[in-house]
Amino acid sequence: MKKLGLIGKTLGHSFSKKYYLEKFERENIRDIDYDLYELSAIEKFKELYESEPQLAGVNITIPYKEEALAYMDELSPEANEIRAINCVRIARNDGEIKLKGFNTDAYGFEESFKKQLLPSHKKALILGNGGATKAVIYVLNKLGIDFLIVSRKESADSITYAELSPELMKEHQIIINCSPVGTYPLIDASPDIPYEFISDQHYLYDLIYNPEETLFLRTGREKGAVTKNGLDMLILQAEKNWEIWNQE
Repeated sequence: MKKLGLIGKTLGHSFSKKYYLEKFERENIRDIDYDLYELSAIEKFKELYESEPQLAGVNITIPYKEEALAYMDELSPEANEIRAINCVRIARNDGEIKLKGFNTDAYGFEESFKKQLLPSHKKALILGNGGATKAVIYVLNKLGIDFLIVSRKESADSITYAELSPELMKEHQIIINCSPVGTYPLIDASPDIPYEFISDQHYLYDLIYNPEETLFLRTGREKGAVTKNGLDMLILQAEKNWEIWNQE
């Protein structure tokens, strides 16, 4: 039986496992399984794919999206540029194992994000500077959208939340939440931005999908902004992963 799976440090309730098992059932796909592999350290990854001869591909989540690069024999162009991977194809030939890394987060975000993008949406604020931010930056650069990163700590390539002035809020019509703030069960939390300056000219995108509407998105919607959560992005990247794993 062919195996696929998700590696990460603490996986809990996985969107990926539920999604793929339901897909296999719905589309009558047989002799394949998708499982969760919690790894206490990235060094356990090699042990996993060497000891599981049926393992043909994995998804990678935090905190290993960058650390796993060291195990790849090849990277797709976007993964090489982003320097983070969330999808790996494992090829086996006469005992030789070759790993190729991909970043389908970028594909999922781009295709999802573009659906509600208007010509007036020209500049973006990216909230958070974690692993997901790299894929978002890659897409914004590709689309020619200028951006500022907003982080809790000031750095050479970011500003702090305290520095968000009325002028900056008005100038940046797109606000993308790449932070985990507002994720279930802490649904009463939201990124610390001055919401009073959000208008119907803004587009708020939240990579969070649980809850379906975060406090960040609800506040934006109530002020007339275009809003979108991260579920569509997840589904798009999941289908792209499936396509990659089934390439000859």
